[in-house]
Amino acid sequence: MDEAIDIKKAIQQHAEMERFFTGDFTLRAPEATVSAYEGSMDTNQECDPKKELADIARQVSVCTLCEELARTRKHTVPGEGDPQARLVFVGEAPGADEDARGRPFVGRAGQLLTKIILAMGLKREDVFICNTLKCRPPGNRDPKPDEKRNCGPFLQRQLEAIRPEIIVALGSHAAKSLLEVDLPIGRIRGRFHEYYFSPDLPPVKLMPTYHPAYLLRNYSQDNRRRVWDDMQKVMSELGLEAPKGKQA
Repeated sequence: MDEAIDIKKAIQQHAEMERFFTGDFTLRAPEATVSAYEGSMDTNQECDPKKELADIARQVSVCTLCEELARTRKHTVPGEGDPQARLVFVGEAPGADEDARGRPFVGRAGQLLTKIILAMGLKREDVFICNTLKCRPPGNRDPKPDEKRNCGPFLQRQLEAIRPEIIVALGSHAAKSLLEVDLPIGRIRGRFHEYYFSPDLPPVKLMPTYHPAYLLRNYSQDNRRRVWDDMQKVMSELGLEAPKGKQA
């Protein structure tokens, strides 16, 4: 197991990314404290992923463990996608657009993620997309440690229900939470790590990479290339080929 290890140019940068993504282009999981939630999975029994994900979404919708988030949110954002997806994307937390609509990754960062998924030869409905937090932090501030702890069991149960072949951790918060490390994303991206659903199940591969919002704020050819390199490794592992004109 490998060791865990800024708007003047915005329009130009965004145009460059559009060209690229439209065709110019080992470690332990956190321990889940599920006692605060009903319906934790029994790893010795088969479950219906669709039913389990719906149950988790219902519990998320009434969760008040994080008082500030419960008070300020418009909608909870549990996640969406294929309950049997081979690939799951995990981000940081919902933003304003996501909070308004109750869906993950639908703002500018989400539009970029969708382009990346399409460049991989997939569609959003082929994958599952969720976040470490299921509620928007006020002002889009960083998630607090206790908020991540409170939401952790929801995420773990989602991943265990889906049991994807590969998880992509989008950004530092997702990677640190899933891998229980405190290292910069630049040090742990670019190679696979192991994620354990539970002690009773074998690990799956997890690829940390830069969050789409980071690319929007810090676009460069190097950062674009790094993310695409990471996704190509994921594609290779899944036996996927990019559509013609979508390669880097």
